[in-house]
Amino acid sequence: MDHNTNNVSIRRWRTEDVDEICQIYNLITNKGVDADFRRMVLERAQSKGVEDGHFVAESGGKIVGFMISYILPFGFGAEDCAYIATMGVHPKYMDQGIGAGMTKEVFMFFKARGISTVYTSVRWDSTDLLSFFKTMGFERSNFINLKKTLD
Repeated sequence: MDHNTNNVSIRRWRTEDVDEICQIYNLITNKGVDADFRRMVLERAQSKGVEDGHFVAESGGKIVGFMISYILPFGFGAEDCAYIATMGVHPKYMDQGIGAGMTKEVFMFFKARGISTVYTSVRWDSTDLLSFFKTMGFERSNFINLKKTLD
């Protein structure tokens, strides 16, 4: 299910994309990519699970964005739904519609699998991400994120 918009193609990610995904994550977070993140990306790249909606945006043979999403079955009494865990666009390619393209692609991916609801979590003070997801049609849900810090 590849999609091509403005010289940017969006496709499921592959094992050879791991280093570039990690580089983008590092640029966005300004902290080194730890072994756990790299391992998780590699494992998801090697997995061919139908529930995984992991995509990259590619321009000129270079990965410029990524999205990690998946189906959540049986989530606390909710019907099967999807969850966007994280996404990132290389800073040099921001504000070019790449995030929106990946989000639309993931919507089509999950809709084709019979999923009608997609969730994500955003920090309340991340106004740029909140604005982005609102533009993509997200709204507040009936769920509240809860947190417990373990000693």
